[in-house]
Amino acid sequence: MALKTHALWLAGLLTFSVGIVPVLADPPAVTDAASTIPALAYTRFTLPNGLTVVVHEDHKAPVVAVSVWYHVGSSYEPKGKTGFAHLFEHLMFQGSENHKDEFFKPFERAGATDQNGTTWLDRTNYFETVPTTALDMALWMESDRMGHLLGAIGQPQLDEQRGVVQNEKRQGENQPYGRASELIQAEAFPANHPYHHDTIGSMADLNAASLGDVKQWFRDYYGAANTVVVLAGDITPAVAKEKMLKYFGDIAAGPRVPRPQPWVAPREQSTRGTMTDNVAQTRIYREWNVPPRGSTDENLLELAAAVLGGGKTSRLYQRLVYRDKLADDVSVDVEQHSLASLFELQVDVKQGVDPARVEAAIADEWRNFLAHGPGADELARVKTETRASFVRGLERVNTQASILAQGQLYHGDPGAYLKQFNEFMAATPASVTAAANRWIARGDYTLTVVPGKVDSVDSAAAAGRAAAPGKPAPVLSRAADFRTVDSRVDRGKGVPKVDSYPDLSFPAVQRGRLANGIEVVLAERHTVPAVQVRLLFDAGYAADQGRKLGTSSFTMSMLDEGTTQLDSVEIAKRKQRLGALIDTDCGLDFCNASLNALDDALQPSLALFADIVRQPAFRQADIDRVRGQWLAGIAQEKSQPVGIALRTLPPLLYGKGHAYAIPFTGSGTDASIKALQAADMRRFMADYIRPDNVRILVAGDTTLAKIIPALDAAFGQWQAPAGKVPAKNIGKVAPPPRARVYLIDRPGAQQSLILAGSLAPSTEAPNNLQIQTMNGAFGGTFTSRLNMNLREDKHWAYGAFSILQNALGQRPFLLYAPVQTDKTAPSIAELLKEARAVIGPQPLTDQEIDKIKVGDVRSMPGGYQTTSAVMGALQDIVQYDRPDDYVRTLKSRIEAQTDASVQAAAQEIIHPDQLTWVIVGDLKKVEAPIRALKLGDIQVLDTDGKPVAPK
Repeated sequence: MALKTHALWLAGLLTFSVGIVPVLADPPAVTDAASTIPALAYTRFTLPNGLTVVVHEDHKAPVVAVSVWYHVGSSYEPKGKTGFAHLFEHLMFQGSENHKDEFFKPFERAGATDQNGTTWLDRTNYFETVPTTALDMALWMESDRMGHLLGAIGQPQLDEQRGVVQNEKRQGENQPYGRASELIQAEAFPANHPYHHDTIGSMADLNAASLGDVKQWFRDYYGAANTVVVLAGDITPAVAKEKMLKYFGDIAAGPRVPRPQPWVAPREQSTRGTMTDNVAQTRIYREWNVPPRGSTDENLLELAAAVLGGGKTSRLYQRLVYRDKLADDVSVDVEQHSLASLFELQVDVKQGVDPARVEAAIADEWRNFLAHGPGADELARVKTETRASFVRGLERVNTQASILAQGQLYHGDPGAYLKQFNEFMAATPASVTAAANRWIARGDYTLTVVPGKVDSVDSAAAAGRAAAPGKPAPVLSRAADFRTVDSRVDRGKGVPKVDSYPDLSFPAVQRGRLANGIEVVLAERHTVPAVQVRLLFDAGYAADQGRKLGTSSFTMSMLDEGTTQLDSVEIAKRKQRLGALIDTDCGLDFCNASLNALDDALQPSLALFADIVRQPAFRQADIDRVRGQWLAGIAQEKSQPVGIALRTLPPLLYGKGHAYAIPFTGSGTDASIKALQAADMRRFMADYIRPDNVRILVAGDTTLAKIIPALDAAFGQWQAPAGKVPAKNIGKVAPPPRARVYLIDRPGAQQSLILAGSLAPSTEAPNNLQIQTMNGAFGGTFTSRLNMNLREDKHWAYGAFSILQNALGQRPFLLYAPVQTDKTAPSIAELLKEARAVIGPQPLTDQEIDKIKVGDVRSMPGGYQTTSAVMGALQDIVQYDRPDDYVRTLKSRIEAQTDASVQAAAQEIIHPDQLTWVIVGDLKKVEAPIRALKLGDIQVLDTDGKPVAPK
């Protein structure tokens, strides 16, 4: 992957509910209409050089998704060259012969969204969504690196991206269970199978990669005839054909490719291994080799997986979590690939439970399923849920492009998804049972990961599966008389300029009220037949002040665990039958309950939603079950570097007594969650989850005239209890007089997690835009100063960023960098150097500031193409008291920012000598070098944030 976005992270009736909630009827049965999905109309053509192009028109927004798929992945790598496909993907972002600079730069200025590159076993893809007027730029860039790359790749570029990839590998393996997938894959497939090794490869092979090897990889696999390009969005086939021929027509077809052939290689006998890792609880993995993606049996096995372990209603969840109380979580999935797929079970074993008991219960349920198969209702619920998910996903043009690209690349048919969906919907209990008995009745590999020393793997597991007979020979890709056409593009002129950009079309914000006075805020969006409803309460983690930490999040999580009319399993079944998504959540300053309902099931979905929000039962059995899962989650947080840091830093930044001086995961502490009772939750509900503390946000396929009566029926009679909503202490905190450093030991860690923080003004600050622009240039984007330094220049990290978390009070400003262990102290020094420079001798330049401003403006059409994005904007308008036309008028405010005002924001926000540092790593290796930096007072803490006495 070129870069992943960072990210930063309960018995009884409610006595205060006076209104009447409608009695819930069973959801309507699935109809024939509900058994279909929209077809993505497409035009397909092939250029003379063999490049296949698929075009899908969707003119709802002035953007086009450009999706380039090369038919090569890690399964094409010969022995000794593992990781080549992924390493080459990184190199494709280094520039090209006619753009010798970072690939991302023109796209950032053009406002591209959904941009990245990924590699997997069978393919490598690159994608971005750009404003329609920037399509020529995007196609020039993609064609320049496809046809004109080798002259831009030298030893420095190879060394740089080799280092970045190795830190990506370290970052993944530094996470709990981070090496499990590599071991499972090695045990799943014979040593001579193309899937025997994982995509990121081995350190040794990455170190051995030569410039000649890399260039040969490009020549062998990056020809036009081995490529599919999909254009989806605001484009016509005629325009697409003209532009694709213009930019790609002169690129050579490339040699014929030896294509690995399907080889499921199932085991006849069961095998197993054990791994010890820095994990909080034992996890059991089990894997079966099953047929390739798109095959009839693979389709049927997806249904089997959902019935066995697809959520609360599944067989194994019911048995292991609800009935026997042996596990905190269980899931079953099918990982699809071209040569074979992996049918995978994962179980988190409850603390203190013998894993053998878990395995016995699994075996019992497995036997029952293989003997009797799924029930008709189980299959119907899964089918409805799957259809609803597909329909919702079609809003994003990048998703449309991906669906069509996968069909063409893997099956030679962009419309293959329709055939597969129809097979899926036609499945019967008998056909699913038969497929399960063919493939998952024998031959599993079981891996048990237990807490212990990092990377200690028993010898049997480390060996991997031996080579096996029966490997089919590769087959060359088709022969054809491909030819190039002369190009009319003068690449010497550089990247095409984008002279105009489309304006954002954002729905007008409408307001109304229910019979009891609850305000409704609506943004109509008639793109998919679905409506989103969000109840936004002024509460959040900050409402835990004076309560047991974690009360807000735990209480909201309990809402769909049972109502006075329904238990948690029946709630889950009804959601499946309706195709509805119902979620509850909290952030720092708010809690919400959200519904995403299909138009044809809106009324019963709203009735279920209202029952969940207004009539939670808080049954003791449910509380106890969720409490166990919650405590396991806290333990998991304390085994993850980012989780440790996010639990530790905020209390240090805000100090005792502040509402934000809590773990920012919102999960609370072991002690507080163990002490939490139903009475605490009812008090929280009475204080905050009430009709005089909520606004209802609606986005999607409805009108104010339609939605107000529907919401009135569900929430219009809801009456508030006596008493006021409690106030939260989010008062101002003074900065520390000097820097402070806190170290947390994680023995054996391959990386150190650096998180440094200070406090910035509220998101409601008048200069919020300037603060955001400053952050984007300094550390918030790929080409920001921090990332270009630690990733692209030093290649000590997979990514380094600065982060601003939204808050009504002072918000945290964070510097984030997971870096290789031996570069911990030098990385801290580099972060400090950049922070001092930006407020000192090297303030943000006009070019750096302008890049963020124009990118923010030009990305809005792509950024707001989905109903979920519109809902997010509605929440920001309501939560931060912004005018209704905020999004519609944002362009002019962004453009009005002056360089001086953005530079002033840096002076206001960045205080290098007052930072609070939390560093999670192997202290035997990093403590002394950090102390030598003399940053400030140093204290060693445990994973609960408590001081550790010196040894």
